[in-house]
Amino acid sequence: MKYPDMYDLFQSEPEAKAYFDSLPDYVKEQIGTRTQGVNSLESLKHYAENLLRGDD
Repeated sequence: MKYPDMYDLFQSEPEAKAYFDSLPDYVKEQIGTRTQGVNSLESLKHYAENLLRGDD
């Protein structure tokens, strides 16, 4: 399911919030600048994985 933004996603899917909370701070900060684009657990994971891959 897609939500209007990251905050609605977190309210509706605790798993998404738990995943977000487990990420490094710099990844959370980057994701926080694009809350409208993070509208599902899948999009959250995809965006985080791209950011983490850039850290290698």
